[in-house]
Amino acid sequence: MMARATIYVGCTVPQLLRGAQSRIFPSHSPLGVLRHSAFCYCTGNGTIKSKRKMDHLERTANNFRQEVITQAKVCGITNESETVKRLRLAIANKDFTFKAGQWVDFFIPGVSVVGGFSICSSPGLLEREGILELAVKHTAHPPAHWIHTECTLDSEVALRVGDLHGYQEGKGNRHKLGTAKLYYSAKNTSELLFKKNILGLMKAFPGKISCCFHVTQQRSQICKELQPHITEGRISEKDLEKHVSNDTSWYICGPPPMIESISKLLTNIGVPRNRVFFEKWW
Repeated sequence: MMARATIYVGCTVPQLLRGAQSRIFPSHSPLGVLRHSAFCYCTGNGTIKSKRKMDHLERTANNFRQEVITQAKVCGITNESETVKRLRLAIANKDFTFKAGQWVDFFIPGVSVVGGFSICSSPGLLEREGILELAVKHTAHPPAHWIHTECTLDSEVALRVGDLHGYQEGKGNRHKLGTAKLYYSAKNTSELLFKKNILGLMKAFPGKISCCFHVTQQRSQICKELQPHITEGRISEKDLEKHVSNDTSWYICGPPPMIESISKLLTNIGVPRNRVFFEKWW
């Protein structure tokens, strides 16, 4: 097993979303109506009727996902920031599982558009308490809009896990993590979600996990706890070049312009393309 350095470059909450098989589910099953609603905008031959921007299921029609679909009930809603809500979901199906880094298709009764959201809680929380958490930023996209404007405690939804690395299982692609460095950029410190959790990990694993928070439009004073880890301004080439090595992998998450910009910076400093990983979802 080879120890490697890992660099994560992110803009707002990581939104590693994937998902959906392009088939019609049987309507006689308990979740049949909910499942069928995900595909109601397609014609009989699978072509899209309108020329609108591609949606979650369309983008991910060829991606792998688990077969299990479970009902879930909202048991907690927290404002993580002015623009992001965290949902706590009680999972009904005991066979529902996931691994760190996976995401879910999010089915809402009465909403034809299916959401795709990253899981922000650990598999351990699901095992211990039967709880899964999502962090969802407010947008006009119907599932996100529903979460921010209509979702209440005891609202019922359905979930299906998209498998981020299922195709790699059993192929011996194992390596031991050496160190992890996170560059995390947001408009201001209030939009640096889970910053307390990240600081806690840095304290728990000194020398193994570190983070540099970047803020681009900070107007208020930065608290003392964050000050040593805050840089004002965007993530730069100078920030990244110190981590270049043959054993470093780079993971980028954020809006497409940010991903393109960081990818170009990495090319400029000599990082091979096969060491850079990202997903575009906005």
